[in-house]
Amino acid sequence: MRAYAIEVVDIVKEFKEVVALNHVSISFEQGKIHGIIGRNGSGKTVLFKCICGFMAPSSGTIQVFGKPVKPAAPQKIGIIIEDPGFIGSYSAFKNLKLLASVNRVVDADEIRGILQQVGLDPKSKKHVSQFSLGMRHRLGIAQAIMEKPELLILDEPMNGLDKHGVDSIRKLLKCLNDDGVTIIMSSHYAEDIEVLCDTVHEMDGGKLTRVR
Repeated sequence: MRAYAIEVVDIVKEFKEVVALNHVSISFEQGKIHGIIGRNGSGKTVLFKCICGFMAPSSGTIQVFGKPVKPAAPQKIGIIIEDPGFIGSYSAFKNLKLLASVNRVVDADEIRGILQQVGLDPKSKKHVSQFSLGMRHRLGIAQAIMEKPELLILDEPMNGLDKHGVDSIRKLLKCLNDDGVTIIMSSHYAEDIEVLCDTVHEMDGGKLTRVR
């Protein structure tokens, strides 16, 4: 019997006259990498926000690891949706240390190791406000994985990365998946989807269709 990390049943999300999600139903199997493709404005980010509890659907139900999604991010999920919000006057290490102080499950040495994993220097004093887009996305990935989530929701995780950065993050995501982490991701880069994903769905006009 298959185990599902996420079960979405007939969800609709409406904004006044606009239907962003139109009766979407999908189940994401645990332990796999699932890709969502589609143009900007097709509904991908709205779906991710509903799964994470950042946005309530107008109707329908969502379960994550067998439990109904409630407002605010569910436990066990690492998230990158849109531009991650960090304190611009802090270094990468200081930002992650501040975030880690909330749940207190990650220590300073682990944070340094995670920054190295994503290709950032944990000793650097450079302020995040001076980071390139690619560096900010590396830091966002570090924040998403630092508390060892069972599920990752990644909206355009390769955005702004150069070829070397893309290759290193692909390898990191593969390693996390090999360790049992379920990953749901969107990407404008067809190669990311082709190389990484076990299943692929396309979002178009708020409707979701499986293409692989």
